[in-house]
Amino acid sequence: MTTEVRVVTQTPPDPAAIDAAADLLRRGGLVAFPTETVYGLGANALSAEAVRGVFIAKGRPSTDPLIVHLAGVDDLSRVAASVPPAARTLAAAFWPGPLTVIVPRHPDVPGDVTAGLETVAVRVPAHPVARALLLAAGVPVAAPSANRFSRPSPTTAGHVCDELGGRIPLVLDGGATPVGVESTIVDCTVTPPVVRRAGGVTLEQLRVVVPDIVVREEHGDAAEAQVAPGQLLRHYAPSAPLTLYVGPVDAVCARLATDARRLAAQGRRVGLLVPAEDALALAPDVAALAAQGRVLVRACGSRTLPQTMATALFATLRHLDAEQPDVVLASDAGPAGLGAAIRDRLTRAAEGRVVRV
Repeated sequence: MTTEVRVVTQTPPDPAAIDAAADLLRRGGLVAFPTETVYGLGANALSAEAVRGVFIAKGRPSTDPLIVHLAGVDDLSRVAASVPPAARTLAAAFWPGPLTVIVPRHPDVPGDVTAGLETVAVRVPAHPVARALLLAAGVPVAAPSANRFSRPSPTTAGHVCDELGGRIPLVLDGGATPVGVESTIVDCTVTPPVVRRAGGVTLEQLRVVVPDIVVREEHGDAAEAQVAPGQLLRHYAPSAPLTLYVGPVDAVCARLATDARRLAAQGRRVGLLVPAEDALALAPDVAALAAQGRVLVRACGSRTLPQTMATALFATLRHLDAEQPDVVLASDAGPAGLGAAIRDRLTRAAEGRVVRV
């Protein structure tokens, strides 16, 4: 299969490209497209056959449900059997945007979308290309991230082609995605509502409109149906094993430097994925090894501006992975705000290998 890439960075997006993609979706085909979070791989959510194509292209287990993307809140009735009050409140506050709500599934939504569960994850994206595509297609679109299963999520069309080139027919290139991490997922079928995945809307923002919302961190088993996407322990992972370091900044930097020198002395090529401030702090301790190419220090945004870390996270991880280190050591942005989403992604990329200092 040849994968066509059509550029739609102009405003409004190229109508011919949007119409071609919408027609492909209606006919049961797959289209990769940008959202404000990451690129998604879309299929008609009301066609079980089309949805199965997403799982095949990604190599994704059928136990991992998909998020259904809608053109607007008025389309909720097409995919939800009912809409709990908390879901309505959250939708009014954060749609369109990087928030997904879990609601009871409408019978028209195939079980392939929901891992056989009676709930469905739904959101209304804010990206102009995604919105134009959904309006033109006229159907709900089930779309996980447009990458091979368990790999770092794609934030550019180039990332999509690296992962799925030759496996899908069309990619809409809308440029780099601005948020950089996936949507926050809130389960509104339980009381109080539960954050199942941290993401582009922070817990602090959620509690302004739903004060009793709670967080539940889960590491699911791939053999069992997951209540929400993004629950499996191995996710977003590079080829090299990654370890995440968590704790006070000075202590984390000291431990990173010590472990990087130790691993390099063992003949291993070490990648360091850290905020810009940490990169500066580490520079004197690893300068000689970096000059020899034995330690690769790669800055990922600023610790003081977590949005820059979120936006750059997956792209920096991919670039570092392409340099083929033997191991990757990473530090996070802390537990507050977008830091929670960054920590979640890095914890899963590390498959739970977390060093607390």
